[in-house]
Amino acid sequence: MFPATRIRSCLPVINPMFRRMRPHKPFRHTIHNQTKNTTVNGFSANINNQLHKTKWMNFRAIFTRWMPLGSVIYVGWCYIRASVNYEFSKVEIKFYEMFPFRITSRLWGKLASCELPVSIRNFVYGTYIRMFDVNLNDAAVTDLTYYKSLSAFFTRALRDGARYISPAPCVSPCDGIVLNCGPADTDKIEQVKGVTYSLEEFLGENKWSNNHDNNYYNSLLKNKKNILHQCIIYLAPGDYHRFHSPCDWTSNFRRHFSGKLLSVNPWLAKLIPGLFTLNERAVYIGEWKHGFFSMTAVGATNVGSIEIYSDPDLRTNTKGKRNRIDELEMHRVTYKKGELFGQFNMGSTIILLFEAPADFKFELNAGDRVLVGQALTTMTKEFSR
Repeated sequence: MFPATRIRSCLPVINPMFRRMRPHKPFRHTIHNQTKNTTVNGFSANINNQLHKTKWMNFRAIFTRWMPLGSVIYVGWCYIRASVNYEFSKVEIKFYEMFPFRITSRLWGKLASCELPVSIRNFVYGTYIRMFDVNLNDAAVTDLTYYKSLSAFFTRALRDGARYISPAPCVSPCDGIVLNCGPADTDKIEQVKGVTYSLEEFLGENKWSNNHDNNYYNSLLKNKKNILHQCIIYLAPGDYHRFHSPCDWTSNFRRHFSGKLLSVNPWLAKLIPGLFTLNERAVYIGEWKHGFFSMTAVGATNVGSIEIYSDPDLRTNTKGKRNRIDELEMHRVTYKKGELFGQFNMGSTIILLFEAPADFKFELNAGDRVLVGQALTTMTKEFSR
């Protein structure tokens, strides 16, 4: 047995522990006490109920409770609708556009550009690699501690020889998944199967050509025997984020649309008609050996910025009205096939629209995965001249 002096010395520690413990009470006695306390302290009970209600009924709760809850419910509903091939109604599109994606994208851009401590870089980048299945073997530098920020990691360079540039006339400008490719022989072009966008709304007024045909489609063509073709490639967050020139061509005009920053995820592209005409985009227009050629970098949610190496004046995702249009005469800037063109600070989309003969054929289909330099076209004797 413990001596009495030892027990007395333990009391200062044991007593508070016993005070915290509540003795067992029978069920009826508990109910009685609760009723009694509610009756005696009815005023305080009402106050507690009012305080609990105000957690959901004040101005702050709109941002801390209702908006997060509504966002989760709405995104879940979008996934359900996408699985059964429904289109958004106009009301739902307006509601989705009300979300402050430009603000959150700017915040994400600032966060991604913050320098990370060397001690946590392996953990942060390693987690990102596992989440988005990043192939780090293609990177010029595989040491994760080399990248000072998430933005530097997103826009990492490729090692020499990581990509083969095909001798085909037109090659893939980036790594990604083909959303759609094929002839675009009308003013309405498919962004994905069954969902279209307007050619004129996408490119804007034709100010770069001397062809003043009243038909917008025909005003783009240099040779009336040709037609337009398109290729849409989606860059996922885990892909290589730089993009290259797909062919030898010359650009003489740039138009920047300060639009929205909606997600360009393939499942959402199936739901929102004209998605690419709503989003912010930088359109570069010029000519290649068959006539009209355009290459467009489309912004998306959480894309901090679009950078074009030959156009340092371009500023994307800036404060101001979303319907701003900025134009620039580029005085014939020449690009070589495979040459670095620009970069996204997160995944997005590249759209090629160009003039070519009617028998021009793509070597790939919607849903195929492509890499930089991979041939987009079928090599034919007539076309390769």
